[in-house]
Amino acid sequence: MSNDNIERLKNSLNLKTNEALLIYSNVNRLYFSGFNASSAALLIFCEKSYLLVDFRYFEAAKNSVDNIDVVLYSDFFKTFCDLLKKNNIKTVFCEQKNISLYMACKFSEQLEKLKIDLIKDLTLDNAIYDLRKIKTESEIYKIKQAQKITEYAFLKSLENIYEGMSEKELALNIEFIMRKNGAKTTAFDLITIFAENTSLPHGVPTDKKLKKGDLITMDIGACFEGYCSDMTRTVAFKTISEEKKNVYNIVLKAQQEALKKASAGVKCSEIDKTARDYIYNQGFEGCFGHATGHSLGLEIHESPSFSSKDDTVLLPGMIMTVEPGIYIENKFGVRIEDMILIKNDSVENLTSVEKELVIL
Repeated sequence: MSNDNIERLKNSLNLKTNEALLIYSNVNRLYFSGFNASSAALLIFCEKSYLLVDFRYFEAAKNSVDNIDVVLYSDFFKTFCDLLKKNNIKTVFCEQKNISLYMACKFSEQLEKLKIDLIKDLTLDNAIYDLRKIKTESEIYKIKQAQKITEYAFLKSLENIYEGMSEKELALNIEFIMRKNGAKTTAFDLITIFAENTSLPHGVPTDKKLKKGDLITMDIGACFEGYCSDMTRTVAFKTISEEKKNVYNIVLKAQQEALKKASAGVKCSEIDKTARDYIYNQGFEGCFGHATGHSLGLEIHESPSFSSKDDTVLLPGMIMTVEPGIYIENKFGVRIEDMILIKNDSVENLTSVEKELVIL
């Protein structure tokens, strides 16, 4: 997969023999090389690509990277500059979004000494994200596997929820089940919150204890071979008030309407408008302050998003979340989230867990 991605990137930029692409961020380096390291760089030339690593990663990289020359460095910038000179490079395109100001300045200094032009606009970033937003079959498979693990962990965790359990204990239990069943890690810090804490869209699990009548929000996801899943379910414990049940049903209906609207050729902003208009028309304007969804893959939040400001047209191969919510300050909140895969003439919901109200 990774080498195909390199070829697609070079073709999209019409890379010339005296030009190079510098991939320095971990996530994009992983996408193009298939190798995960805390510190490394990928240099892409017209005819050849190089992965620059230090001693810690040299053996592992040699054993796992195909069709990319693995280069050991002791002095990174010397090795980097030597490769540019050896290949007679005149222009280097560099990432902007995922690189520190310090490293950007260092690269600029080094290239200035060599009289090599450093392209500091978003040319490379935009080309990369145009590729990453359309998932390959391999990526789709990994995201589906991550979701299977997530759903299994969710269902198993429901069997062990009890009065007096803390939010932290629930998060720990879900993570344990995920890791035991194939997840390398969680896709993000799990959100498992009770009662009034559910009014916090990104609430952090605390020592708060579960009691009868509480809502439980579980925003969870696993990471499988580098790829993320994301799912949210809100359930009730023992009993539920009519007010909470009404809000739950409004959120569920808003999500269903958004799911119906989503298809290839539709603007992302239209999906957001569909869910938001429904919630606002039910009297909850101001209680839904985040986007209706987002893409995901190697990162939990990728581009595009179901936002009022994003007019990206949905294309086959995009994977998006659909997650409207209502949050009533200091009282409670409800969010329901699925992942969907956009296809040529249909949409596949990658989330199979029941969405009708569950009372444990």
